Amino acid sequence: MTRQLQNESTFATMDHASTFIILGLLFLAGLAADQLGRLTRLPRVTMLLLLGLLMGNAGSGLIPGEVALWFDAISIIALSMVAFLLGGALTKKNLQQHGRAILTISLAIVAFTLVIISVGLVLAGVPPGLALILGAIATATAPAAMSDVIRQSGVVSGFTDTLRGIVAIDDAWGLVLFSLVLILAGQAEGWRLVLSGVLCDLGGAVALGLAIGGLASGLTGRLTPGEPLQAEAIGIVFLTAGLALWLEVSFLIAGMTAGAIVTNFARHHERAFHEIENIQWPFMLLFFLLAGASLDPQVLRTLGLTGGLFMVLRVAARLIGGYAGARIAGVPSAEAAWYGPALLPQAGVAVGMALVAGEQFPHWSDRIMAITIAATVVFEILGPPVALLAVRRVQAETLPEGRG
Repeated sequence: MTRQLQNESTFATMDHASTFIILGLLFLAGLAADQLGRLTRLPRVTMLLLLGLLMGNAGSGLIPGEVALWFDAISIIALSMVAFLLGGALTKKNLQQHGRAILTISLAIVAFTLVIISVGLVLAGVPPGLALILGAIATATAPAAMSDVIRQSGVVSGFTDTLRGIVAIDDAWGLVLFSLVLILAGQAEGWRLVLSGVLCDLGGAVALGLAIGGLASGLTGRLTPGEPLQAEAIGIVFLTAGLALWLEVSFLIAGMTAGAIVTNFARHHERAFHEIENIQWPFMLLFFLLAGASLDPQVLRTLGLTGGLFMVLRVAARLIGGYAGARIAGVPSAEAAWYGPALLPQAGVAVGMALVAGEQFPHWSDRIMAITIAATVVFEILGPPVALLAVRRVQAETLPEGRG
């Protein structure tokens, strides 16, 4: 018995040792990718994703499969922090200055994406129901990548403020639209069940965010006036994510709602969730590395003409929808053409939609998953550099010294 306990203790020690070694190597590798991104002027998001891809099973296999199992937990933590920060961007001042642009551009991009992709795919011979589903999936963006690109750029302007607001709400529009499309595509007798489920998810997430945000806005920042403590910020983020998962509602929307409430109604600190900005990067670093390790470039081989057309149509829809929405909203002409390119990144929300659609339409499941995952690989790696280019071009065109 004693020897058995000693053996178990030795194995546990080895497991702990390998865990810490892998974590240390991942953080150092992430730091190297960050520095390389600075030298090449590429977004560190793209560098981390590529590094993760090279270190994952699709590459050298340096990241063990067991480590990839951490991805779900790490992604929830990282995305919850992003959700609070994006919600914090929806301040009264920002909404007063850019609210019309945020609402108009986000709705225009979602609508144009659905219409252009659905019509284009139908004309190419894709069944109308499948085309509608793919069009709805294409409306999703990548909150984490967009947030980090804006932060890395160091640009604070009306353009970046509006982008943050758009990213904070466009996935909500996309989820509502996706639920309606599932009903139309299947013309199912259980449409009320599908619609009520989505409404409960969104409504429950908003209600949870309002409840936690209301309590947090009155309690945080009292112990140390001016700033919430780090433990307060982390505690609220983790509590919101945990309750959302327990209640089976969207932790992203719950976090964004809570962040918006705190930043607008808190009276005891100057910058809501400032501490999250200070601690989120290690979690983001692991998130993007493990996201890259989980990507499988082999799915590109199964893409086919339909998948290629899907990506071309999504790019066109973003460009047209972003420009049309910006012109309707009356934003400065120097910004109008760049909202679409800035919103190209796509990530986990789209894959989640694809999984739901695949369960409801098993006869289309393989095509939906193959096209969605392949498009995610492309837009997750190539989207951030285009977004960073858009932010920098708008800054250059709106500054006196940037006008040639």
